[in-house]
Amino acid sequence: MDSPIVSTTLQACVLSAASNLIAQGITAYQNKVPFSVDWTPVVQFVLFTILNSPPNFLWQSFLESSFPATYVTPSSKAIAAAANNDEKKLDAEEVNHEIVETKLSVRNTTIKFLLDQTVGATVNTLLFSLVFAGFQGATTAQAVQIAKQDFWGMMYAGWKLWPAVSAINYTLITTIEGRSLVGSLAGVGWSVYLSLIAGGK
Repeated sequence: MDSPIVSTTLQACVLSAASNLIAQGITAYQNKVPFSVDWTPVVQFVLFTILNSPPNFLWQSFLESSFPATYVTPSSKAIAAAANNDEKKLDAEEVNHEIVETKLSVRNTTIKFLLDQTVGATVNTLLFSLVFAGFQGATTAQAVQIAKQDFWGMMYAGWKLWPAVSAINYTLITTIEGRSLVGSLAGVGWSVYLSLIAGGK
């Protein structure tokens, strides 16, 4: 059986490579030069994705297990039947699996959203800056300095996209794999932005 982490990472790698190629195409168009693929940044983005995707998958799994998206509660029909001491109706609802219903936990969803947009975003932003500074030959001290300089600009840019993605994921998507797919698709545009930023340094 395929591991969800492996399949999610492979999917993210394909989208990451495509994003970098799109960014190179945009740069060539803006500079009015013929498009020619530079495979070095493509490989770098794929390597970063291999490094970054598994921890993110585990992070989302941790958030969901710690703060489940839904909870089970007696259905309105069951409550009404119980209030009227209607045993027949209660039995019928149990047979039809209507005695309970699943509801979105607003509290847990809010907690996951806030943690993802603060702790998760901080780690991802710092990791990106440090890794790509390393790719470009920076020393550890230089990489840390670059990460400090880039941090707030990248966080602000990320907050224009990722809160909406997180809101959709935590309210509409029920599986970690599904959330990873939505995140990867949204990440195409984000990766184009990151590619342009990385390429401009």
